[in-house]
Amino acid sequence: MRLQTLSLPEERFKPATDQKPALHVRDLTVAYDRKPVLWDVDLDVPPSLVAGIVGPNGAGKSTLIKAVLDLVPHASGVVEIFGKPYRRQRRLVGYVPQRESVDWDYPITALELVAMGLYRKIGWCKPVTAPHRCRALEGLAEVGMAALAHRQISRLSGGQQQRIFLARALVQDAQIYFMDEPFAGVDAATEKAIIAILQRLREQGKTVFVVHHDLESVRHYFDYLIMLNMRVVAAGPVADVFTSENLRRTYGGRLTLLDRAVDAIGQGTH
Repeated sequence: MRLQTLSLPEERFKPATDQKPALHVRDLTVAYDRKPVLWDVDLDVPPSLVAGIVGPNGAGKSTLIKAVLDLVPHASGVVEIFGKPYRRQRRLVGYVPQRESVDWDYPITALELVAMGLYRKIGWCKPVTAPHRCRALEGLAEVGMAALAHRQISRLSGGQQQRIFLARALVQDAQIYFMDEPFAGVDAATEKAIIAILQRLREQGKTVFVVHHDLESVRHYFDYLIMLNMRVVAAGPVADVFTSENLRRTYGGRLTLLDRAVDAIGQGTH
């Protein structure tokens, strides 16, 4: 199952004059130990689409998401979600981190982990009630994991672990989602489930950002693309920016798969 490849007019990707971009980034610079990881990043991404973020290793893809979410400090720059600073719009945002960054040995069940996505509605230090558990179970059902609700997360496969983190994000009922490599290391069934979720979120008017590595699937999975290598090389509708020239500017010809991706663009095939 694939996202429908879009051939929509360019106006589809431009916010109406009275509509704020889903994500506005201006002059964003992030440095680790005084070494820049992102440099002068500018973005204006309209709402209601699925946007891929691609680039070589070390390009700053995950750092971009973390900087937007205020998880790493900015050396400079402005980030806005629907026209307001992230801290004022936090309730509108859902986040799916890299699976490798999670302590899967923590003694918690799949249902309990998903219920954590409701804490803003429940309130900190307040008990999880039956309605909250019911909503968490519905979230697990959305990703095909209801039968494993009471299983310890350490006993889940990699694909199952990824699904429950998606469920946790879904129960937040956010307007904009950031997903850091959700397809990494998952089985084919989980990949299909994730694709279906992305498509459903877009149909609901949500905006989704996905860090991604497989260039051959870009045209099928996304309708908007951010090509990153410390700076933004190109950003816009996939049909406009996913070109051989931009690929070579982004990857510098260092990727073995690059020539195959360029050939796929020329042939219009997967």
